[in-house]
Amino acid sequence: MDTTLAYPSIPTNKIPVSSKSTIASKKEHTKYVYTFGNGKADGDRSMKILLGGKGAGLAEMSALGLPVPPGFTITTQVCTWFTNNVGKYPPNLDLQVTESIAAIEQITSTRFGDPHRPLLLSVRSGSRVSMPGMMDTVLNLGLNDTTVQGLASDSRDPRFAYDSYRRFIQMFADVVMGVPHHHFEHILEQHKRACRLKLDTDLAVEDWQQIIAKYKQKIHSEAGRDFPQDPHTQLWHSITAVFRSWSNARAVTYRKLQNIPNDWGTAVNVQAMVFGNMGDTSATGVAFTRDPSTGGNALYGEYLVNAQGEDVVAGIRTPQQITLAGKAANRSNLPSMEEVMPGLFHELNAVRQTLEEHYSDMQDIEFTIQRGKLYILQTRTGKRTARAALKIACDMVDEGLITEDQAVMRVDPGSLNQLLHPTIDRTAERHVLASGLAASPGAASGHIVFSADEAERLAQGGEKTILCRTETSPEDIHGMNAAVGIVTSRGGMTSHAAVVARGMGRPCVAGASDVNIDYNANFMEVCGRILQEGDIVTIDGGSGEIMLGQVPTTEPELSGDFSRLMGWADKWRKLGVLVNADTPEDCRKALEFGAEGIGLCRTEHMFFEGVRIVAMREMILAKNVEERRKALRKVLPMQRDDFAEIFRLMEGRPVTIRLLDPPLHEFLPHTETEMRTVASAAGLSLEYVREQVSRLRETNPMLGHRGCRVGITYPEVYEMQTRAILEAGAMVGKETGVDVEVEIMVPFVGVEAELRIVKESIDKVAEDVLVKGKMVHYVVGTMIELPRAALNAGKIARQARFFSFGTNDLTQMAFGLSRDDAGNFLPTYEKRGIIEADPFVHLDEEGVGELMRFAVERGRKTRSDLKVCVCGEHGGDAKSVRFCHKLGLDCVSCSPYRVPIARLAAAQAALSSEL
Repeated sequence: MDTTLAYPSIPTNKIPVSSKSTIASKKEHTKYVYTFGNGKADGDRSMKILLGGKGAGLAEMSALGLPVPPGFTITTQVCTWFTNNVGKYPPNLDLQVTESIAAIEQITSTRFGDPHRPLLLSVRSGSRVSMPGMMDTVLNLGLNDTTVQGLASDSRDPRFAYDSYRRFIQMFADVVMGVPHHHFEHILEQHKRACRLKLDTDLAVEDWQQIIAKYKQKIHSEAGRDFPQDPHTQLWHSITAVFRSWSNARAVTYRKLQNIPNDWGTAVNVQAMVFGNMGDTSATGVAFTRDPSTGGNALYGEYLVNAQGEDVVAGIRTPQQITLAGKAANRSNLPSMEEVMPGLFHELNAVRQTLEEHYSDMQDIEFTIQRGKLYILQTRTGKRTARAALKIACDMVDEGLITEDQAVMRVDPGSLNQLLHPTIDRTAERHVLASGLAASPGAASGHIVFSADEAERLAQGGEKTILCRTETSPEDIHGMNAAVGIVTSRGGMTSHAAVVARGMGRPCVAGASDVNIDYNANFMEVCGRILQEGDIVTIDGGSGEIMLGQVPTTEPELSGDFSRLMGWADKWRKLGVLVNADTPEDCRKALEFGAEGIGLCRTEHMFFEGVRIVAMREMILAKNVEERRKALRKVLPMQRDDFAEIFRLMEGRPVTIRLLDPPLHEFLPHTETEMRTVASAAGLSLEYVREQVSRLRETNPMLGHRGCRVGITYPEVYEMQTRAILEAGAMVGKETGVDVEVEIMVPFVGVEAELRIVKESIDKVAEDVLVKGKMVHYVVGTMIELPRAALNAGKIARQARFFSFGTNDLTQMAFGLSRDDAGNFLPTYEKRGIIEADPFVHLDEEGVGELMRFAVERGRKTRSDLKVCVCGEHGGDAKSVRFCHKLGLDCVSCSPYRVPIARLAAAQAALSSEL
């Protein structure tokens, strides 16, 4: 909904200012509000689904006796109700909220809306999983022209009171009334320039009063209505805005990227305000109980003196390090908290120890210090890089905090992708333009862009980009995902850019103060050098360096922690993990990553090189069988050598080789020059070649003359491939003394007779090639990629020793989609909720999955020892791997770099099924 059109709906029962009411006597059917504070809580961490992660954490910390400001949580059920009932609330919610406010009043000795000792509130979101910066927040709620005077008197600091009031007006106007915050930043900057002041902290109370008056005028002119003075109106508008923000564009995009279901909803947490902007004995900050980049076991984070929380994450002011070690590592000249507030530092460190021991996991903490007193505002499981996740998991096993199987469950399989790609070559020459904070590790080169939209546009065309921003905001989420790296000129290690980049696995350099970006002119100045949009830079998120041009990289060295965790994963997983590999290079990489064999070797990829493609074209254009065989005899030794090299590398591990699958027209020449070359090599007329190319071109080749259909109409093709496979196996077996295990896969089978005919041909070649004592063991199976094959799997299994689901094609056939073209409209389908996710990314369990279920059940009913695998791209997707485990498959096969992902996902699937 567009909050700029009108205020959101408010419950019909007006909340009274006084907490003394007859509400308790009214019957409440459902509990929608859970309170916490003063060492007590209605909920706990087991209620994360209902209270959200933040609400469950606040309840748990309160029960532990940690210094948590009192408050209450409105459950995720209300978000669902609100969404399903067009912005309305369930009965009795307002009464429960009023009771909960009364509880806060009692603990704090303040009253909501009181002109003398006003209770001020924060209103924050809280999904069951962290969505940093994606939803809305309102702070300092309850201030108006009257209560601000009471706050000024009670705090004995008028400047602080009016600073808090202007913050509230600016945030409320942006979040609730739809007046963008840049209007207020412009007013503030104009005032500071007119007064020749640099920092916000330089402004006096009279300055804030003048600015507040201008803020109100701007709200009226932009929104067409006045800023509301009634605290209860402010509260309900803010609660509604937070619920609505669950469905804003950036939140929807983030959920899609992180595979978070849209129907989970968010809770709303309302809490008594504590203030980090009450002078030099006050501060606010964000801390991690371990280093989120490296996993090091030490307190890590940043803070700001005399500030509120949004100042830290927004990157508006340069943050200070909490620890001396952090100060040294970041080459900061600003004093650390450990230096200037040693007592509070030790108190925060004690909280760190308590939370880690309680949760047995690294925590992300938000804290505020109000005039020398520490308050903990949030704890949640901290986002971390893959490198840090591995180290933390292994270290916590060594520390006795968790078990090995818990460590396996702690690491997101998809995050391992961060560890498996190249980093900057230390020996390479580099022209360092500037340095910033090493906010998220990894290295990337790309063209500079200055907007998220441009990053996304170029990424769709295959361009690699580095998104450069003064600071990022949640609105940039789509561009951050599209870019290969991120640079900001402002912000710290816990800024929006840093946190989101780490979660996405993108390298990030933050707080590069020597970078000055001019969005209007599309260039950035770096230490006097002008870089235009489109220039290439390289960033190193591990060192914080920004370099000119493209710098060479080196392959990663997988840590001991990686090997340990993968070893634990292999102990629990039931699924085998194979690789889709067609080249020796792919085989070597896959073995390095722990593949147990080859689940798909695509032979057509071997036909497109040099003289091979010429011979293949001769075969296709041949006028009779003998000419086809003559051309194939040229290809045979090349194929045999390819297979032999693969068998040598695999050292007896199973190798599944798919016979020729694509339609023949894909191998034919397209240009006049290519046609002349083929005609000359084959001794054919150019006119004949042109005619055959035209004749063989198919209207819908994906559904045409391909796979086993070619093997039946041109049996000599499959005979040649079979001979090459078995001769290579016999040769390698003799060389090495190791038995060669090969599975010959027949593609595109839809009818049992197709497989029977091809299998008979394969067996006949085998009788000719293999004599007794040869160290080659072969079986014949098929790829299940047609719905008919899945439904008739019982009959097909009479001929097949194994099934391998080609889920890419099976998805195309089941949906009637082209994976090459569906990207034009599938995002619309996802956005409108027609489908939950792209079925080519995450296996469609309801449709394609049901076809797979039929095939497994019917195939194994015919042949109980039938081996069943998946060899589409879904084999490397964690969610799809879990489904394959549940279906009882024997193995999955995926691309080399996804092998570790599949191994870990398979282990997690096995462990989850035992819970």
